[in-house]
Amino acid sequence: MDLEQQFHEITQLIRAAKYQALKSVNVELINLYWQVGEYISTKVESAEWGTGVVNQLALYLRRTQQDLKGFSDKNLWRMKQFYETYRLSEKLSPLVRELSWTNNLLILSKTKTLEEKEFYLKLSLKENYSKRELVRQIDSGFYERALLSGAKVSPVVTHLHPDISAVFKDTYVLDFLDLPHSHTEKELQEAIIQNLKHFILEFGKDFTFVGEEYRIQVGNNDYFIDLLFFHRDLRCLVALELKIDDFKPEYLGKLNFYLEALDRDVKKGHENPSVGVILCKSKDNEVVEYALSRTLSPALVAEYQTKLIDKKLLQQKFHELFQLSVEELG
Repeated sequence: MDLEQQFHEITQLIRAAKYQALKSVNVELINLYWQVGEYISTKVESAEWGTGVVNQLALYLRRTQQDLKGFSDKNLWRMKQFYETYRLSEKLSPLVRELSWTNNLLILSKTKTLEEKEFYLKLSLKENYSKRELVRQIDSGFYERALLSGAKVSPVVTHLHPDISAVFKDTYVLDFLDLPHSHTEKELQEAIIQNLKHFILEFGKDFTFVGEEYRIQVGNNDYFIDLLFFHRDLRCLVALELKIDDFKPEYLGKLNFYLEALDRDVKKGHENPSVGVILCKSKDNEVVEYALSRTLSPALVAEYQTKLIDKKLLQQKFHELFQLSVEELG
């Protein structure tokens, strides 16, 4: 092993130690906010303290503990709300200790139900979201989109990856591409490459970009896959074909051909069979279901939106679906 490799290993050890130290500090900080929130909640519930006492506490801390930050009256009330929201949930209370206080406050303030909070807590931990990334996912109605419908997949995909619905969505919001309503496939592809970081954030951070117009050679002919990714958790190549119109069954034929070529000539021995995604501007779900039911390839069909979906509309659709489910059970 050369010196540079040895130095690299030392660097990795330092980074790992720093990460663990920061993680420990964050856990202790969240524990502190939890304990302060619990103390205030207990005093208020027992009627020992009123609003004025909490304000007095904030002034006292500011006067006597000048090195302490983040203990304003607003934050003290947030700590109380934080504790009261999660205190009865054995499942969620450990999760909140793994997130930053900033992300915890975002989820606390921008979500309504415990189910929605759980969804974003787990998502934030899985994807390691920054504040900005988390805000975008909440504002884009990720929770509602995930519940309304999963990606339309072929039976082969479900067999290979039973939890595939947790990886792919039915609809992707690509508002960051700033595309006009009328655009070409080439413009769509170029915009994705120029905004690759945001695109991977929307798809999921387990996706690693391999290449655009990825060339595969079969016989004496060259063919080009629009975008090629690798998914770390699924351990497979993901071929992405872009379509700016409604889904058509014949699109699957070309995708199947690409997947066969990838598995024969590109896939490594330890990797799983490649998965293909057709990303369309729109789709008829019944047509998609018919087309996918007989295909022998691990394929999916999803659609994209170039504008941020109205979250209120998503919530309305979700409530309508929930009400329909209740009526069917009744």
